[in-house]
This record gives sequence, structure tokens and C-alpha cells, in this order.
Amino acid sequence: MGRSHGSFRSVLRGGPLLVSVMALFVGLSELVASEHLTLTEARNAAIKAHPRLTAAEFKALAAKQAIVQARAGFLPTLGASGVAVGSADPASTHLSAAGLLSTSTVQERAGLGLNVSQLLTDFGRTANQVESVRQKSRAEDANVEATRNLLLLQVSSVYYLALQSQNVRSVARQTVTTREVVLQQVSALASNQLKSELDVSFARVSVEEARLLLAQADNDLESAFTALSALLGEREPRRYELADESLPGELATDAAPLVADALRLRPELVRLRAEAEAAASQARADRAVNYPTVSALGSVGLLPFRDSRLEHSYAAAGLVVNLPLYSGGRDVARQKESELKAQSVSETLRDEENNVVRDVRLALLRAQYAQERLGLTAKLLTHARTAHDLAAARYKLGASSITEFSQAQLNLITAQIAEATAKYDYLLQRAVLDYQRGIR
Repeated sequence: MGRSHGSFRSVLRGGPLLVSVMALFVGLSELVASEHLTLTEARNAAIKAHPRLTAAEFKALAAKQAIVQARAGFLPTLGASGVAVGSADPASTHLSAAGLLSTSTVQERAGLGLNVSQLLTDFGRTANQVESVRQKSRAEDANVEATRNLLLLQVSSVYYLALQSQNVRSVARQTVTTREVVLQQVSALASNQLKSELDVSFARVSVEEARLLLAQADNDLESAFTALSALLGEREPRRYELADESLPGELATDAAPLVADALRLRPELVRLRAEAEAAASQARADRAVNYPTVSALGSVGLLPFRDSRLEHSYAAAGLVVNLPLYSGGRDVARQKESELKAQSVSETLRDEENNVVRDVRLALLRAQYAQERLGLTAKLLTHARTAHDLAAARYKLGASSITEFSQAQLNLITAQIAEATAKYDYLLQRAVLDYQRGIR
């Protein structure tokens, strides 16, 4: 009996060494097959490769071209024309001169000319249209920033999830190996009638539970790597050797400065403010459509083939005043539409500001709770380890049942997983808090 228990204790003493050797072998094999990746490298790769961000950048560039188009209203338009005219009866053939710089009588001629038109004033309509598209361009730039921030948050979230899954899988593998060793020991003792078959059955159940946990951990890790690869622009999932992340600095306790940062920096709010300014400028531009426009016209040219009564060259200039009188209600409806859209965007901005204030406060509460969990899970793991060692010692001495030992094992693995989860959940909550504040 004493020799059997001595053999049992010697096998238990050798168990941790076997677990360490197997874990080292698994780690080395994964190191050879995996690519090293840090969180910074993952974030940079996602920024360079993700099509969602590239699409937003193209939209921002397209919006800048709209500014050039709107500014063209301030610049003169220049056109060249050539004409060749033949008349059966020049004395009786005439053209209307309305809107044209030409003689009213059609003469046989061929000529070349340049025509210039310059807007003098439209009482702010073009200026407000330019400001509207400029603010829309600002909104698209802010949308690029918002897309980038959200993408970086997603990368950080998946990265921390993969790190958590790696740690859980390591715990699961160690648990499987340890419980297999215990099963072998209990089976050997049962064959010598030192333990009952009930102990063997409980040990087998513990092994299968550990294998089930390992299968789930493997699946979670593969899912995390699949999501991470997609964010990095890879169509096929890849495995990485992820560098661990240290805990960030002290967590703020007052939400007021964080809320102020968010209201100032959040790109979603910057975008909505720009859209509100754009809508207001467009409303002012649509009101100005009721005002007259004044343009200057000029024309110069040569007549190499002409009637002898015509000059060899010509030059003319004039002013055109266009006064809108009636458009069937179209302009009035457009003006009201623009004003209502401006009011809608303003209310949307106010609602989003309220949501940002709420989200920052909730993110701070979650981060504070995650920080508190760090200390609680550390204490839980310490107590679970002590209880497991005592239960193992009692079971080896025959002072307790396999049920008590199995429960201690379960408590230990639960505490180990809780500690690994708490760390990466805290890192994730800090990343969410930074995102809600509007910083990367």
C-alpha cells in the first residue's frame, strides 16, 4: 500500500514536468509555422489594405473635385467660334439680336472669333454653393477618419480576442495533459485495487471535459485568426504568433474630460457639423436664386471673307442682367426643401452628440469594471490554486474522494480562464474608451 502511494506521488511529481515539455514542443512547432505580428503591425496593415477605408478615401478625393466645379462659377468662360454664312438676299435676311453680339442683317462672310462671359454678381448664390461643397468635402474627410477609427477598433478587438483564445487554449491543453496523467495514475491504482472504478470513471469524465474545452478553444482561435486575416486584407485565413500587449496607464475616474474630448474630436460629430454647415450654405444659395444675376459678355474676331461693307475685324462688349420672375413654384419649393434639410441635419447632430456623451460614460464604466475584475480574478486564481493543491494532497492520502478533487480541478481551470479573459477584456474596454473619445 505504501509503495503504491509512493509510486503515485512520484508520478504526480513528474506530471508538471511532462506538461511543461509538451507545452514547449507545441509552442515551438507553432512558432515555426506562424508569422510574428504585433498589434501596431496589424493596425498599420489594415489601414493599408482594407477596401472599406480605400473606398472612403476615394469618396473624399471625389468631393474635392466638386469644389473645383463650384469655383468655376467665379471664373470667366471662354469659347471660340467659326462661322461661314451665305445669303440669297442679304438685303431682306435678318437675325434676332436678342442675347447675341452680332449684326441683325445676315451678310455673306466667313469669320473666326472669341467669346468671353464673366459673372459679375449673383448676390451670393455661387459663393454659398462653393461653401456648401467645401463643407461636404470636410464631411467626407471626417468620414475617412471615422472609418479609420472604427477599422482600428475592430483590429484591436479581434487581436485581443485572438490573444485571449491563445491563452485559453494553452490552459485547455495543459488541463488535458494533466488530467490524462491523473487518469493513467488512477487506472494503475484501480488495477491494483487501490482505487475504485468510480474514480476511474470520474477521471475519464474529467479528461473528456478538458478535451471538449480544448476543441472549443481551438475553434475560437481559428475564428479569431479568420476575422483578423480578413481585416488585414487576406482572403485566406493565416495563423500568427501574436505579441502580447502590456496593460495601459492609469484609468481616468472622471468622465467630464473624456466627454469634452469626444465632443471635440469624434469624427462622426465633425462630419455632421460639416454636413450641417453645407446644408445651411445650400439653403442660402437657393434663397439667392430669386435675385438677379449680372454678367459681362465680350466678343472679338476676324472676318477674312466678308462683304466689302463689313470691317476686317470686330470687337463688342455688353452686360446681361437676368431677373427671375416666375418658375412655377420650383425655386420656392427648392428653397424650402434646403431649409428643412438643414434643420434635419441639425437635429441629427444634436441626437448624435447625446449618443456620444452616453457612449463615453458607458465605456468608462465598462473599463472601470474590467479593471476591477483584474484584481478579483487574480485573487480567485490564487485561492483556486491553493484549494487544488490541498485537494490533490488529500486525494493522494486517501482522505477525500475523486469528486472533491475533480471539483478543485474545475475551479482551478475556471479561475485560469477567468484571469486570461479579464486581462484582454480590460485591454479591449480601454480600446473602446479611446475610440469613444475620438483618439486612436
